[in-house]
Amino acid sequence: MERELFNLKRHDITVETIIRNPAPGKFYEDAIKYDPGSVITDNGALVVRSGKRTGRSPADKRVVKTDGIEENLWWGDINIPLDEHTYKINHRRAIDYLNTRERLYVIDGFAGWDPNYRLKVRIIAERPYHGLFMHNMLIRPTQEELAEFGEPDFVVYNAGKFPANTYTEGMTSDASVDVNFKTNTMVILGTEYAGEMKKGIFTVMHYLMPKKDVLSMHCSANEGEDNDVALFFGLSGTGKTTLSADSSRKLIGDDEHCWSEDGVFNIEGGCYAKTINLTEEHEPEIFNAIKFGTVLENVVYDPVTRKVDYKDVSITQNTRASYPIEYISNSKIPCMAGHPENIIFLTYDAFGVLPPVSKLTPEQAMYHFISGYTAKVAGTEMGVTEPQATFSACFGAAFLVWPPARYAEMLAEKMRKHGAKAWLVNTGLTGGGYETGSRIDLKSTRAIINAIHSGKLDKVETVKDDVFGLSIPTSCPDVPADILIPRNTWGNADKYDQQAQKLGQLFNRNFEKYKEESSDEIIAAGPKI
Repeated sequence: MERELFNLKRHDITVETIIRNPAPGKFYEDAIKYDPGSVITDNGALVVRSGKRTGRSPADKRVVKTDGIEENLWWGDINIPLDEHTYKINHRRAIDYLNTRERLYVIDGFAGWDPNYRLKVRIIAERPYHGLFMHNMLIRPTQEELAEFGEPDFVVYNAGKFPANTYTEGMTSDASVDVNFKTNTMVILGTEYAGEMKKGIFTVMHYLMPKKDVLSMHCSANEGEDNDVALFFGLSGTGKTTLSADSSRKLIGDDEHCWSEDGVFNIEGGCYAKTINLTEEHEPEIFNAIKFGTVLENVVYDPVTRKVDYKDVSITQNTRASYPIEYISNSKIPCMAGHPENIIFLTYDAFGVLPPVSKLTPEQAMYHFISGYTAKVAGTEMGVTEPQATFSACFGAAFLVWPPARYAEMLAEKMRKHGAKAWLVNTGLTGGGYETGSRIDLKSTRAIINAIHSGKLDKVETVKDDVFGLSIPTSCPDVPADILIPRNTWGNADKYDQQAQKLGQLFNRNFEKYKEESSDEIIAAGPKI
């Protein structure tokens, strides 16, 4: 029943038509009726537009600073403080706007597959697209669980169509995403990008879980036939989603996980995959998950055939697909597993310096975890042709709440306790820098990952890298040996040495801000210049 006597008066919302946890088909019907620009593709997915913002607005994210919030949070550019009075203004603005709508959608679901740690989440939104998105991304309760849901632990008020007042103190634009850990609420104004809701809940879990001695992580995870679990950390473009969606292994989740005393569990009930240049040949699991019930954001399609052109980035390069994790044929339900055997840090090194794979000591693992390195090739519009190093603490700085060292220490402790091994895998360039190198082919990277899973790579001879101190395997099954030692792949070894020194300096410069809270052993695990 759509109305089922459910109301939001407890949230100061008086709209009469409240549609709570409907079937996906209802979202489709309402999107076509009420949400201009929504269409159904030839394979049944729902195409939507997120408005002028096609990605997150990190500069507009705020955390409310109250007496009940610890002073030692990671305050700064990531967690920008907001006073309680301003939050009340934004909250009131959102409530007043939502009360002008003819209908609202409520999604009640869970964050966290482990019942011992899961969070009851309520989403209140006006767009059918936002409702279907969070229907996919939260863990969907059964009808019995929904009937007994009770009061939520956390509420998201999505008034994204209505702008923040730019004259309100603390506002940097007409968008504002505010998290309040005292009232357990979140307000979204001025941005319709659905990822703000997903990542907002992730931020909440990043705050709550470490307080329970549970490590929250921005990573994907899968499990082999022998119940061996692997975690994949990596920034956008490094292959985290692609490499974890392995047809020979069960997918636990593609983006957000926790590691408790009992093992690993997924935070989400769905996947949020990039679709730029998506093909069935290279990413069959993701390609085949795009069907009825899937939300496609900001993609371009043929208006006659309704076929999507995944190469067309005229709207944005951040084209996305949101779908229930069950749409991955080899997903593991419930999304829980034992303790990881392998921790894999993925990086796209556009400098062509880092090896395709190296084994890390515990200290090196902490160093690279805190660093969170990848590289992107700069745009050519200003004549810049050199790659740009990108560092994001814990491979997800935008979502951290506590200082990075706290998460790193928890990871180190759990790795030591459960005997997990750490690896650095470069999915970027080999054979030279940006101008002369080529990307390590996906076939070789998959073979490297398979050798890690099987344990074969742990038994081969290694050599030490001079600058980064990495232990580099000299052989790997189904991988050409001549690509494993990066210095040997360059036509000019002196140029490689210069590039390695340059990248090492960038690492060290970035790590300066973490030295005070890091041990001497972790600091010593960095590059030697």
